[in-house]
Amino acid sequence: MQGNQIRQKFFDHMQAHKHAIVPAAALVPENDPTTLFTGSGMQPMLPYLLGEVHPKGVRVADSQRCFRAEDIEEVGDSSHTTFFEMLGNWSFGDYFKEEQIEWVFDFMINEVGIDVERFYVTAFGGDEKNGLPQDEETPQIWQRLFAEKNVSHQVASMGSAIEAANRGVRTGERIFYYDAKENWWSRAGVPDNMPVGEPGGPDSEMFFDFDPTGSTHTAEFGTHCHPACDCGRFMEIGNNVFMEYIKTAEGRFEYLENKNIDFGGGLERILAAANDDGDVYKGDLLWNVVEQIELLSGKKYADNLEAFRIITDHIRGAVFMIGDDVLPGNSEQGYFVRRLLRRAVRYADVLDIGPGTLVKLAHTVITTYSEHYQHLTVKEQQITTAIETEEQQFRKTLRKGLQVFQSLVERSGTITGEDAFQLFTTHGFPYELTEELATEAGILVDKTEFMEHLTKHQELSRTGAAQKFKGGLADNSELVVQYHTVTHLMLAAMRELLGEHVHQAGSNITGERLRFDFTHSEKVPVETLQQIEEWVNNALKTGGVVNTETMDKSVAENDSSIEGSFWDRYPDEVKVYTITGSDGQVYSRELCGGPHVEDLSEINGVFKVKKEESSSAGVRRIKAVLVTE
Repeated sequence: MQGNQIRQKFFDHMQAHKHAIVPAAALVPENDPTTLFTGSGMQPMLPYLLGEVHPKGVRVADSQRCFRAEDIEEVGDSSHTTFFEMLGNWSFGDYFKEEQIEWVFDFMINEVGIDVERFYVTAFGGDEKNGLPQDEETPQIWQRLFAEKNVSHQVASMGSAIEAANRGVRTGERIFYYDAKENWWSRAGVPDNMPVGEPGGPDSEMFFDFDPTGSTHTAEFGTHCHPACDCGRFMEIGNNVFMEYIKTAEGRFEYLENKNIDFGGGLERILAAANDDGDVYKGDLLWNVVEQIELLSGKKYADNLEAFRIITDHIRGAVFMIGDDVLPGNSEQGYFVRRLLRRAVRYADVLDIGPGTLVKLAHTVITTYSEHYQHLTVKEQQITTAIETEEQQFRKTLRKGLQVFQSLVERSGTITGEDAFQLFTTHGFPYELTEELATEAGILVDKTEFMEHLTKHQELSRTGAAQKFKGGLADNSELVVQYHTVTHLMLAAMRELLGEHVHQAGSNITGERLRFDFTHSEKVPVETLQQIEEWVNNALKTGGVVNTETMDKSVAENDSSIEGSFWDRYPDEVKVYTITGSDGQVYSRELCGGPHVEDLSEINGVFKVKKEESSSAGVRRIKAVLVTE
């Protein structure tokens, strides 16, 4: 079974059940202040889970490309990857548990061919503290489906699932209850951690048993093995989320207006289960790169697992990130692309593969995925140039870092944990490289001290990341929505007064001010800034309405009256917002995916430009506020 084949089977299966297949969202989410990357299939679907009408209807499916930066250090084992595809299907208030479980079982067992004897599932055992009941319906549905396949289908007794799990493999227990830690899903995790207004719900996860003999399990993982055990015997391959609750301001959980289905299945993991091999790198989507590394290095994957896996994962992740216009850099998303590529260079050197290897591997990634992700082929030159440039720069940095390392050894005869951390942050030295060089020099590195510095750095980075937001919006509060709407008017004013070459290049909008980057090569004169202010304020004084319409992206792109940036990040159907004054004049017509006021009278204050400055080559930045009188 091949990865591209499984993806297509999923699309065909869901279309047969009247789902519209929609394009994946970009790896960098629009208007989501919670994360730097799209890390799950449900992120782009959140507005529709909360009640907004999806342009394709109440049943949709896709294969969402995802990236989880927190897994970078975990890559090297048989199951972790930073980039992955999540097959997903959603019901927005249409069908619920019965249909979803039946359809996903049919897909996994009959379409993909997963061995039903080694297929296990879980259910939500309830959360008494938060008033969330045990899910009794889900196990009953699973029992019926397993019985129809003539396989064991007992439910592990409540309260002793983990202890009973090893028995369950022998006595027919196949359905296991867990608490909210394992069987509740929201973006914020367990119910206690969910913020006000966050949706969530109980889930039913699906696992494949790669080791029916149980030999994988050892005492360090607990007395008995069970589906959610970390020993590696079981691998989660899919999750049915019954998205039916929302957290209220009082901290309680109420039912959403619609009961929704949110399914996510890891493509690489389903492929591993289909082929009965727990090493996801042996699936063709990754194995094509592994084989290329074997050819280039003259070494075998089986003898160099960690290095092969890190290079394979990281080059694939970098290809997809650059394909979504995220270039290597020192901050935000670009930092992670840089980190992926530099670790890949490091481990290419471990395998004695010379400079220029990463570009060849990138080509293999693009070829493997070109049928479904055609934009990678279109952007191949951009991708390979960025990778080649980054490798060259890193090798220069390595030379400088080696000089610093040598001077530290000559000065003190030691490498402290802080020294190793500075080499990592300033010179891009992976810790493994510092440790290797120290070993060659006959000295030790204080890894504990290094990890203390690294942990503190990661905590600060996470805090900083939480305060940064791609797509402009800090949140969906009333003031932010006002500033967001005003930004549309400001851009329209700049395009009229500066020229139609002006487009959005980035934004950062809070409830206190707007910051907007735009394409323009020269400083904007004070007189022109004053004219922009006057233009926007006249529109606000006129009053009027903000209307939205949904249309095919191809139609919108060919409509010269519609302004838009980042077209390739939007799905095949887009929203266009039009601001029309009470005098009948159309002040702004623009592609956007964020929230807006419905009437200009909702915007409080006078628009005032505070600063205009350079942001980068060919890009200017403007800062403005709404001043209340």
